This record gives sequence, structure tokens and C-alpha cells, in this order.
Amino acid sequence: MNEKGKAKIDNMNVKEETAVLVGLISQDQTEDQTKEYLAELEFLALTDGVKTVKTFVQRLQHPDTKSYVGKGKLEEIKAYCEAKGVDLVIVDDEISPSQLRNMEEVLKKKVLDRAMLILDIFANRARTVQAKTQVELAQLQYMLPRLKGMWSHLERQRGGAGTRGGAGEKEIETDRRIASKKIASLKEKLKEIDKQNEVRRKNRGEMIRVALVGYTNVGKSTIMNLLAKEKVFAENKLFATLDTTVRKVTFNAVPFLLSDTVGFIRKLPTHLIESFKSTLDEAIEADILLHVVDISHPAFQDQMNVVNEILKELHCETKPVIVIFNKMDLYEKNRFDEFLPAEIRSGLLQELQDTWMASTHDNCIFVSATQNRNTADLRQLLFKKVKELYLIRYPYKAGYWQGYENYEGQGEVEETGAEN
Repeated sequence: MNEKGKAKIDNMNVKEETAVLVGLISQDQTEDQTKEYLAELEFLALTDGVKTVKTFVQRLQHPDTKSYVGKGKLEEIKAYCEAKGVDLVIVDDEISPSQLRNMEEVLKKKVLDRAMLILDIFANRARTVQAKTQVELAQLQYMLPRLKGMWSHLERQRGGAGTRGGAGEKEIETDRRIASKKIASLKEKLKEIDKQNEVRRKNRGEMIRVALVGYTNVGKSTIMNLLAKEKVFAENKLFATLDTTVRKVTFNAVPFLLSDTVGFIRKLPTHLIESFKSTLDEAIEADILLHVVDISHPAFQDQMNVVNEILKELHCETKPVIVIFNKMDLYEKNRFDEFLPAEIRSGLLQELQDTWMASTHDNCIFVSATQNRNTADLRQLLFKKVKELYLIRYPYKAGYWQGYENYEGQGEVEETGAEN
């Protein structure tokens, strides 16, 4: 049997990791919010190949400073994990080094917090040199203050969630001095990559730039595929891709650059925001932002707020924005009874659209990307906004598309030489 065949059999014999999730209802977080965050944490775990078998929730004014949850709850979690043979305990917050050590000492299990889980997913999903460097930097920055107890803990591990890539597997980084030196080296490497990307962006010439932004798993890559007629990787998992994709698209005679960016998420580790700011340069330098929203999600407004807050951190809040409310097919399926009369359904949808059209000053549109529903109107709206910006910034180019008042057709796309 060849090596490939052996590897396939080995993979089939690997036991799926199981986990319990732990969250708090606190003065800063309601019961409904906790349920929503834990549902998202379960999806994060699934994305990382970990199956959730139970969720533990405790009501506390604030996290216990020693062990996140109270002593009694910790013993309850321990008993369940021992009885069911659970592999991991995942906490829905970023916990301190001492909380991590204390929890592991009692539970005798590997403990991950939300930040560690997201870092592990990023390590598994990174494809380009830039993304891999950014992930490794974020891992080291996160683990540096945790070195005292982290490395002896990792020496007992044999792979699995929370140990992929970069920082988690290298014994040489057990020393703080070496870890700090590595961080400095990675920062310099990213500076060089940023310089190369900056030159590449300057070479794109006088073109309007459009960037897709939004919460993770809202359909940005699917929208990218529709507008650019491209086959950008899209998957029903969180952070399906980390790497920015840029394409030159032409609507009639009007060209523009369209880019996809990494998805945002609640409680995103600070180190990741810092490390991925270079990737988010596409959003920072964009002339128009397409804010994609999964309107079928029960907490879509909270997700919008998260994205808007991160855009504010990136100083992008004043940029022109078109809000694309995606997954209208799922919204109707989830919200409307199948026997609801058509006129009532139509009236409710119209009321929804009128409300958001008013709050966004008519800069929004409702679509279903997977069903290609209302996408022609999306192209028309984008064509109009891009053309308006050209007339303001590059009026001498107006003659190139004179006579094109409306967008018709499917558009053309070509490679830009940008990251993908």
C-alpha cells in the first residue's frame, strides 16, 4: 500500500474530538445573548473539527477571577467530562493565564478559550505566506503572557484543536526571550509583505475600489462570485477563507476593483485585529464598502453592529456603504408560515425594506445570492455608485462610458495580480 493510502486509513481511524462549552450570564451579558454566543461558539468548534456534546452555563455577576466559573460548577463540569470521556473544555470568553491553569488543574482536561479556538481555525485556514505569518504572529502575541504554564501543558498534548501551526508546536518558543525575538522577526516580515502589497495597489492605477465586508459566514464570497463571475472558495463554515481576493470587474465600460476580505466576529481577539490590519487594507483603501448582512440570522443587527464597530476602529466609518441584506430566501422560510397569504407576506417584506431603506438613506438592497434573486438590481445600484464616484474623482474619464445610463449584461472580469 502506498503512503497516500496509509494516510487515508489513518485519517479514518482518528477519533473525532469532543468538547463541552462553558459560558456565563453576567451583568454585561443577558441570557439570550449568552445562548446566541454559545451557539456561535459551537459553530466555531464544528469549523475546527470538534463536536460539542454539552453546554454549561452559570449565572454570575462577573467571571470568577480564579477559575472563570464557580468551584461547584467546575466540579460539575469535571464529573461530566470524566463520565463521558470528553476531550476539551471550551470557554466562551478570553480567560487569563491563571484562570486557564487553575481550570486545567481541576479538570485534568485541555482548556481552550474563544480566542485560542479562533486562532486555531485561522492557523488551519491560512494559505498564503501573508496569512500564515499573520496567524503565527497573533498566536505568539497571545501566548507570550501565558508561557509560564502553557508550554508544559502543550508538551503533554498530541495534536488536536488549539495546537495547529506556528506557535503551538515549537518547543524553542518556550523561552520568553526567543518568543519575543520571533515576534519582532514576524513583524518585520509582515512589513516587507505590506510594502509589496502597497506597490501592487499603486500599480492598479486610477480605478474605483469596492470592498466586501461583513460578519463571517454571511455570504461575501458568494456575492463576490456573482459580481465577478469568479469561483472564489465559499463554504458554510466560519472563516472559510482568510486571504483577500481582488478582481478587476467591468460593468458596461465602467471598470472597478472588487475585493473580498476576512469576515468579522464578536469577541475577535485583539491580536488578530492587529495582525490582520494589513489584510484589511483593502477595506481601508476602498472607495465603496459593500456591507453584506445575513438577514436570516436572528441576531443580524448585533452582527451589523460588530462590523460597524470594527470598521470604526479601522477609520472606515465615513466611507460610502451599500448594505446588502443577503439570504432573503432563508429569512422568508424562517419567518413566514407557508400558508401565509401572498398579499400579507408581500406587505411585511415591503415594510421591512422601507424601514431599512429609510435608515440607510436608500443605500441598501435585499437579495438571495444563492438563488440569484434581485442580483440584477444589485449590479445596477453598484454600477450607479461606481459611475458617480468616477465622475467626481476622475471626470476626464467620463467620455469612456458616455451613453451608459443603466447597467446591462453580466460584466467582465480579469486577474489583477493581487493576493488570492
